[in-house]
Amino acid sequence: MTHVIAQPCIDVKDKACVDVCPVDCIHGGDEDPQLYINPADCIDCTLCVDACPVNAIFAEEDLPSEWSAFTESNAKFFEK
Repeated sequence: MTHVIAQPCIDVKDKACVDVCPVDCIHGGDEDPQLYINPADCIDCTLCVDACPVNAIFAEEDLPSEWSAFTESNAKFFEK
C-alpha cells in the first residue's frame, strides 16, 4: 500500500505535506501540475494526509474511484 496525491492538488501544490514527510518521498517542481508521492519510498505514516490543506492525499485503497488514474500518474512521475 502507498498514499496517492489526487486532483485537489492540481495547481495548488501547497507543500505542507513535503515538510512533514519523514522519508522525503513527495516531489514535484514548479513546472509540474501537482505534487507526487513515490510509491517505492512511501512508508504509509499518514503525516502528509493531515498536513494537506486541500485533502488531496489518500491511502491507495481509499482513493475515490473517479481519481483512480492518479495512482498510476504518481508512480509514473518517478520513472523519469
